Amino acid sequence: MDLNYFIQDGTVFHQTILPLCQIHDIFGTIHYFRSICNQCSGFKQQFIIMPEFTLSQIAQITDGELHGEKKQIVEFIEIDSRKIIHRDKSIFIAIKGERHDGHSYLEELYKSGLKNFIIEDPSSISSDLKKANYIIVSDATVSLQKLAAHYRNTLKMPVIGITGSNGKTVVKEWLFQCLSREYVVSRSPKSYNSQVGVPLSVLLLNNQAKWSIVEAGISKPGEMERLEKIIHPDYGIITNIGPAHQENFDTHEQKVREKLRLFEHSKMIFYCYDHEIIRNAIAGNEKLNTKQIVTWSRKDPDCYLQVLKTEKKQQQSIVLISVEKARHRLTIPFTDDASLENCLHIITFLLHRVFNIQAVQEALNTLTQVAMRLEQIKGMHHNTIINDSYNSDLNSLRIALDFLAMQKQHKKHAVILSDIKQTGKADEELYSEVIRLINSYNIDKLVAVGSSISKYEKLPAGSLQFENTFEFMKKLPFIEFKDYAILIKGAREFGFENIVNELAEKNHTTVLEINLNNLVANLNYFRNKLRPGTRIMVMVKALSYGSGSYEIANLLQHEKVDCLGVAFTDEGVELRTAGITLPIMVMSPAAENYDKIIEYNLEPEIFNFSGLHAMAKTIANNQLPEYPVQIKLDTGMHRLGFMPKEIPELIQKLEMFRNIKVKAIFSHLAASDSPDEDDFTKQQIHLFSGICDTISARLGYKPIRHIVNSAGIERFPEAHFDMVRLGIGLHGISSIDKKLKTVSTLKTRISQIKQVTPDDTIGYNRRGKVKSNSVIGIIPVGYADGLNRKLGNNNGQVLVKNQHVPFIGDICMDMCMIDVTGIDAREGDEVIVFGEGNTIDEIAKKTGTIPYEVLTGVSSRVKRVYVNE
Repeated sequence: MDLNYFIQDGTVFHQTILPLCQIHDIFGTIHYFRSICNQCSGFKQQFIIMPEFTLSQIAQITDGELHGEKKQIVEFIEIDSRKIIHRDKSIFIAIKGERHDGHSYLEELYKSGLKNFIIEDPSSISSDLKKANYIIVSDATVSLQKLAAHYRNTLKMPVIGITGSNGKTVVKEWLFQCLSREYVVSRSPKSYNSQVGVPLSVLLLNNQAKWSIVEAGISKPGEMERLEKIIHPDYGIITNIGPAHQENFDTHEQKVREKLRLFEHSKMIFYCYDHEIIRNAIAGNEKLNTKQIVTWSRKDPDCYLQVLKTEKKQQQSIVLISVEKARHRLTIPFTDDASLENCLHIITFLLHRVFNIQAVQEALNTLTQVAMRLEQIKGMHHNTIINDSYNSDLNSLRIALDFLAMQKQHKKHAVILSDIKQTGKADEELYSEVIRLINSYNIDKLVAVGSSISKYEKLPAGSLQFENTFEFMKKLPFIEFKDYAILIKGAREFGFENIVNELAEKNHTTVLEINLNNLVANLNYFRNKLRPGTRIMVMVKALSYGSGSYEIANLLQHEKVDCLGVAFTDEGVELRTAGITLPIMVMSPAAENYDKIIEYNLEPEIFNFSGLHAMAKTIANNQLPEYPVQIKLDTGMHRLGFMPKEIPELIQKLEMFRNIKVKAIFSHLAASDSPDEDDFTKQQIHLFSGICDTISARLGYKPIRHIVNSAGIERFPEAHFDMVRLGIGLHGISSIDKKLKTVSTLKTRISQIKQVTPDDTIGYNRRGKVKSNSVIGIIPVGYADGLNRKLGNNNGQVLVKNQHVPFIGDICMDMCMIDVTGIDAREGDEVIVFGEGNTIDEIAKKTGTIPYEVLTGVSSRVKRVYVNE
């Protein structure tokens, strides 16, 4: 389509031939970087054709009412107020979500220089925003979807839509890997498959690609109809149907019918014929059963592809297949059943539409495990390492740079970046956009590794350039990396995992993996239980229940919690020095640290008269008119706090010490998770409310009130008051709701495998008795790592290859033994000590303790690895 203008729906759109550089960030920013046409001569075949949207055109596409400058050009679509860089030509879509309302940030954004908005609520445009350009729509999310659907209609390449309960992202990524061997392929990033993620993904598609791949997920009826209008796939793949997101569907049959709506206008549908529920749903849908259906099966010889035999050998599987009665043998580089099924979806599609059998085998040989996440680990020399060393493209680069920018504990940020492959773009165009992106994040040091990027002439000043990874590794000992946050981002072929291993702090094999996505999901679960306007304090004491200090605090600050709570002054100081600016309450401050509390702007808990006097004196010595404190009441816990009989004297003291500003009054529930003690809990709440009213009346102002913890948030909504305190619930522990996400996983690997006989015993004091020929695995985790000795001798178990296996013998200081008899376990196999499938709750019950102790008991010598999917 090489026209300068085209007409659609009665509107004339100007078009320019432009280089592709659409960048998507983890929070939903779409960037359409354009360059002047005369700079692009000679690369026409690499360019995309993108309409230059004016506000008038956007209003027409979204059926909105425009107020402001009609001809204003928009180049950036933003939905997250925290990540806007180019404000002069951006438009912010004020989406109303379950937890956040974009309208709340309009005034803040306008004052920062942003002038263009899409809104639902006209009343949100205050007098201060009258000079802004804004489009009023009935639904902001739908307006984003309409923009994406409009862009989808301009695309000429075939689009593959993928849905299902599991495996969508893996199938998409592997299909991308295979097709990219021969074609320029565009696909949606990571797992962006929701009502917001899909339109953002579609807006990213390269209209000069030969294939595009988009995945779609739903959580309730009615959603897929909207996504179908956006993706409008030519070909459809449905992977399987399982229990995921079942809570909003009456039956699995209802869910599969909803998912299949994605393909109502597709040419062909691909699926496994053995999934009866999918087969029946297609047969019963008149819009689908008339289409060309392409199936594979392990049983039915009438399918397009039949799997005749599967033989698993070490790290690969040999699969004998019959395709239209012709037999072929393929080698798949995986042995687990899920990967085999995902590969067979891909094989069926490729053989039917694209490749011959030889090309399919060549493509399978290059498949690699899909890196679904970023890893954050502790590096040597006070560095933080962000490991994204398994893929490299423009979309994922922006996601990784966003995550790097969150690392406020470091003032210096570095990027180690490889060549970016398979973009279909000329190097000059590609790396000019890469460098523009990196410059927008104020990176202090860039290391360019690869024959292409290292030769780019316009790298930032001071950049280090290396032809390959080997040359960089030779020079690495002489490159200064101290107190940096370092993003390591490379295509798999560059072997950047070797760089990660070199820079990472040397710990033993056992790690505590913290899933940041699940942590945020749990935060939002509790947020959804609060009334609008209720604040939330998150407790990050004891290294955030063993999960990490500033790493978790950084994330919580980004998620805009209202304040943090720590146990001791030093914990608060550490957070401040790591760049945390949120209010921080110190729950057990020592009077000798009050000067430090003021120096670092921390809020002390005052729980007795000696502390109150000392704080007032310290404030006076620092010549401050007033300073905020939080007053602790003892309403029945009988730990710290002013007793009810002390309240009259407390009020007198507060009236006398005018430099004490009571920011908050709080107490602690003794048994909020125990239904048998609910009467006592309600007494505590009633007593707390009355004392707060008395103090507020005498002070002449109303301090913030908070009393409930994680269990209290769930069980006592009437006691949320002005703020709640979230602690163990953030980490997936709930007394009433098992839907919380697992955040922490303690994992290790098998160091050695041994064959033992009934005459043998295992471990110290020969307590591990062997009754038959057995296979024993030794794993490098012991009581010095926080593994409770009570778990030994068959009392506890771990997960190996998704199967529970018992401990045998005593738990040793640095290692222990497990019985892996009957499991095809090998040295190096992963072992889950606790996590999904072997929960912290279960560990606590078997050791006679509580989940708090299990989490906080994990030793500091166990490396913490933070993953962001």
